[in-house]
Amino acid sequence: MIKYKLNCKKCQNIFDSWFASSREFEKLKKMGLINCSKCNSLNIEKSIMSPRISSNLKSKRQFPIAKKDEVKSKIQKFQKYIEKNFDYVGKNFAYEARSIHYNNKKSKTKKGIYGNASDEDIKELKEEGIETAHIPWLKDQEN
Repeated sequence: MIKYKLNCKKCQNIFDSWFASSREFEKLKKMGLINCSKCNSLNIEKSIMSPRISSNLKSKRQFPIAKKDEVKSKIQKFQKYIEKNFDYVGKNFAYEARSIHYNNKKSKTKKGIYGNASDEDIKELKEEGIETAHIPWLKDQEN
């Protein structure tokens, strides 16, 4: 058995799937039996994958708790900085980003913004040349 990370060229969905062999993957793809779980497209390609190398040393495979706490602390500081210096626009992120980018008079701010947007919205914004970034966000109960 072999596990591949697959990429849909239509909607950019990335997903994993198991196959009996690399030859079996090619056979199923040729037959049109591999499709995107999100948009049903047949335009699927394998991503480059690195082999998994196992080790008997558990400490190397586990993320150290001290390191986890350090990363969590840095994310929390970054969140506080964003909340202090950027305007929260909630689910209107794509609309507000376009307003700022195209210099629309409806734009309320010259400061940066943050909020929520779907993967599709982010993809469309990037296609329009509007710079965006995914930022890890810890919810209050995780803080």
